[in-house]
Amino acid sequence: MSAIAFSWPDSRRLIRFVAVGGVATLVHWGAAIAAGRLAGIAPLPADVLGWVLSFGVSFAGQCGITFRDQGAPVARAARRFFLVSLGGFTTNLLLYSALLRLSPWPHEWLLAIVLGGVALLSYVLSRRWAFQGGR
Repeated sequence: MSAIAFSWPDSRRLIRFVAVGGVATLVHWGAAIAAGRLAGIAPLPADVLGWVLSFGVSFAGQCGITFRDQGAPVARAARRFFLVSLGGFTTNLLLYSALLRLSPWPHEWLLAIVLGGVALLSYVLSRRWAFQGGR
């Protein structure tokens, strides 16, 4: 089965991935906004703080709900998922920043495109590598 074609069980897994990711995104956003408004932290450091806090929520949900049946050792999955998450966060920042400078499209569309692409890539990497069972 290719990484893009999903069977029905994969579709349910993808729905769980999106739901957990949605909760983690709310934690990320809420923490970043609160850090800025309540603690006076600048936007970019506040964004990093939000990502760090949301990582714990995301890992717990993805490991315990989305990919629990794959049998990955938790410590290995945590290291790998951290790399997937960090790569996604970095890719998101770089692509969005570049598209904002280069594209005439509205920033809302650009962000949606980047977030969707990064989320799909994160799903594939999580399923095929971060939470893969065995060795």
